[in-house]
Amino acid sequence: MGFNCGIVGLPNVGKSTLFNALTQSAAADAQNYPFCTIEPNTGRVVVPDATLHELARVAGSQKIMPTQLEIVDIAGLVKGASAGEGLGNKFLGNILSTDAIIHVVRCFENDDIVHVNGRIDPLGDIETIETELMLADIESLEKQIKNLEKRARGLDKEAAKLLADANTIKTNLENSIPARNGDIDSKPFNLLTSKPVIYVCNVEEASAATGNKYSDMVKEKFGTIADVLVISSKIEMEISQIVDPDERKMFLDDLGLTESGLDQVIKTGYKTLGLQTYYTIGPKEAHAWTITVGMTAPMAAGKIHTDFEKGFIRAEVISPDDYIALGGEVAVKEAGKMRLVGRDYIMQPGDICHFLFNT
Repeated sequence: MGFNCGIVGLPNVGKSTLFNALTQSAAADAQNYPFCTIEPNTGRVVVPDATLHELARVAGSQKIMPTQLEIVDIAGLVKGASAGEGLGNKFLGNILSTDAIIHVVRCFENDDIVHVNGRIDPLGDIETIETELMLADIESLEKQIKNLEKRARGLDKEAAKLLADANTIKTNLENSIPARNGDIDSKPFNLLTSKPVIYVCNVEEASAATGNKYSDMVKEKFGTIADVLVISSKIEMEISQIVDPDERKMFLDDLGLTESGLDQVIKTGYKTLGLQTYYTIGPKEAHAWTITVGMTAPMAAGKIHTDFEKGFIRAEVISPDDYIALGGEVAVKEAGKMRLVGRDYIMQPGDICHFLFNT
């Protein structure tokens, strides 16, 4: 699969509780003290997909294989982490290995749960984390710039271009502009602040459906540049224990929620990573496959097996709406709704594919 989101935040904001709920496990120790997560916990979560289940119903599939997303619970950062405070650089390295950041922000008051800074200040908390990531990036860039300067003096044109970009990004960081918000491609430099971020406002149970003054502050400041979700991790932990779909729906209805916060987090993470799903459907198995947006048909085929990509001839493609409305593959073909596509075809979300290839 190879795609993951890292859950970050200050200590005691609800990261491990959210992780436990997401993975429906007790893998992370959600205790009321800083640094209870010493090693990053990793779990895989199923991406909610009603279409897959409906396709499986129409096809009479014996087995359903949904797509998954990897979630990493990273221990709480504190001010000074970039200089080694708390469990500092170790955790920054764990963040570096993720593809996107789920930044959990404390937006609830509770005297029984200590705040590492002694006050509820979501914007200040976000600034603390972002500052530590930017300081770590500046340090990383300084090292890279020295190396690029040596190469540029040797008339390396590529190094000269990268050097200019590195200096621009470093200046932006020094002015509190994360790499993801700048105009320069920061991918070559492998920076913490180049990773896309989702802000998750953890509120008290009574505010799960509407949010509160603290989550409103986060939405107002960051809502135009990033996804901002409102959840109650305590409620999500309860929801995650409900197995029966009807009982779960009743629980959500009582709370005034149309879907769980967990589903929102997973789907938003999937979207933030630039991912989409295509399907292979049959009586034995209904399978969802993860690909990146913009992939061609041969590249998508390669997700099943590398031989499919190497020997790709063409693909038979059906839209999920046609498959469901007409009642299956045979009916779609009889109605002339199946398309034959070649090597240059760009995959669309929800495509149902049958790949033809040379062995």
